[in-house]
Amino acid sequence: MAEICLALAASHTPGLTGWFDKAPEPERRVVTEAYDAVHDAVAASGADVLLVVGNDHVANARVSDYADFTFGLAAEHRGPDEWFKPWLRVDDYTLPGAPDVASRLYEAVRDSGPGVRAEPGDLRFDDNLSVPTAMARLVDTGVRVVPVLQNCTVPPVPDERACYAFGEALGEAIRALPDGLRVGLLGSGGLSHEPGGPRYLDIDEKFDRWYLDLLQEGDHERILTEATFDRMEQAGSGGTAELLSWTVVMGAIGPRPCTSLGYVAVEQWRCGVGAVQWHLS
Repeated sequence: MAEICLALAASHTPGLTGWFDKAPEPERRVVTEAYDAVHDAVAASGADVLLVVGNDHVANARVSDYADFTFGLAAEHRGPDEWFKPWLRVDDYTLPGAPDVASRLYEAVRDSGPGVRAEPGDLRFDDNLSVPTAMARLVDTGVRVVPVLQNCTVPPVPDERACYAFGEALGEAIRALPDGLRVGLLGSGGLSHEPGGPRYLDIDEKFDRWYLDLLQEGDHERILTEATFDRMEQAGSGGTAELLSWTVVMGAIGPRPCTSLGYVAVEQWRCGVGAVQWHLS
């Protein structure tokens, strides 16, 4: 059986690349060190494949026909999408894909929910893949990447328990892959923010720190009971629920604690920024 050798999650706000230097130097240092830790963890894990689970910002499907989860099957993943380049200000990148792994995982979980799809062609990537690729220097690791884009915004959004159940199915599918394959997981998105809403510049630091404390304790049932989709929406509508990508990772690895790699609340970035790594041993 294959092994889940790594489990991480990190914020992907475009402020981290588009206007990074607007934040004070101490906060920039915290985030740089956090994403350096993500890079080092991926490199040290010996992962053959890294699944990056992140929300799709309505860039790859019509809202009238919107998938809950979409597996990217391409042999290469290129970004950022042209439309987002002036905003993200990251260099063009090409990540090697893993179409064989992606196809097997998709076939294994396609019936686990009403909206699980696969895309054999190019996906349009914004900050969901581009920010962790740039900040954690994923290209330098050489790891093959399978993007799994999810719906965190278009009703009906799969809630925390649906995302956790999807993660459980995904974890089972990963372990059923060929012996010796090492697979890493990275949840991309969050923390509190409300893009374009009346609280556009507000960060719910109290929520963010409470949520990170819950994750570090490792009680997944409590997290699912208390850190619900509705509670995320209260912390920032249309944005905070990107944390559901972290929920997918938790479902795949099962209840266990994690370590915070750092957290900052920077108004100029318009989003609470943090990262964690789960203990798998």
